[in-house]
Amino acid sequence: MVSPSIASRTVDAPLDRSEMGAGNMSRAWPREVAESLFAVLFPSNCRICDTPLVRISRLPVCQECLDAMRPISGGVCTICGERIFSPYALNGPGEPRCGLCRRVEPAFVRATAYGSYESGLRELVHLLKYGGVRPAANVLGRMLAEAIAKLEAELPSDFVVLIPVPLHRTKLRQRGFNQAELIARAALKINLSRDRYRLCAGVLERKRDTTSQTGLTSHQRRENLRGAFGIAQAEAVKGREVLVVDDVYTTGATVSECARVLRRAGATRVWVATVARTLKISAQHAEIGSGSEIEIEEGIVDAVPLARAVGI
Repeated sequence: MVSPSIASRTVDAPLDRSEMGAGNMSRAWPREVAESLFAVLFPSNCRICDTPLVRISRLPVCQECLDAMRPISGGVCTICGERIFSPYALNGPGEPRCGLCRRVEPAFVRATAYGSYESGLRELVHLLKYGGVRPAANVLGRMLAEAIAKLEAELPSDFVVLIPVPLHRTKLRQRGFNQAELIARAALKINLSRDRYRLCAGVLERKRDTTSQTGLTSHQRRENLRGAFGIAQAEAVKGREVLVVDDVYTTGATVSECARVLRRAGATRVWVATVARTLKISAQHAEIGSGSEIEIEEGIVDAVPLARAVGI
């Protein structure tokens, strides 16, 4: 089901002449002419599916690809958002938790994500991070806002400190922007109450330029990030509830390290919201003996579609 708050903002929907009066027709034809001229003078293809684009938009992605991006569905861990396949874990007593969250208490209270990090959503994130297509932040910001909405009933009613995961100054200089901060700012403009959320981009700092996390195991990721973050403005989080936001949750190593640092600085509780999350691709649990479980770590994500977006 398409997310209503995102779908309602779609601006590139085709015009239905049968439902338009004469006045609307007279206003619509200049747009159609402009779009046709745009397609001729500035030919471009969708950066995800390579279909020719015929609509005027700052984002080089077709509406069909945006429509295919939908929220995560199915049973997930109520703490970290990982997919759960075990019927016992889903239907047993208490809130559903994955094997890892049952064994180890995370540094954060709860983590939520909008969609699965695969297919079109992964490409959209890459367009922003590596392609420098900044209008993608508007779409991703809508998705982040909907992820945060899942936490609002549990968040304090006064205000929450909103902290994007920082980049090291070297990477920030190379990229020119922090994608997590761009997405967070877009979410605040689009769908979040500015009175309730206070964006504090300078609170956390990345002290060490870590090597790429790609291809590392969960343990290696944690070791790679140990000591990588520090607090630049402890007074901003002391005694406050904090919401850490990022583009992607992979194994949780990055946001967990951020949460640990923030809690040591005095934050009362830390929450996590991301645009996307990697999800297990198949049942990972096997029942052994008298109800004990073995959890096999696999890599990557399921093909769960993600959200319809938006007015650019």
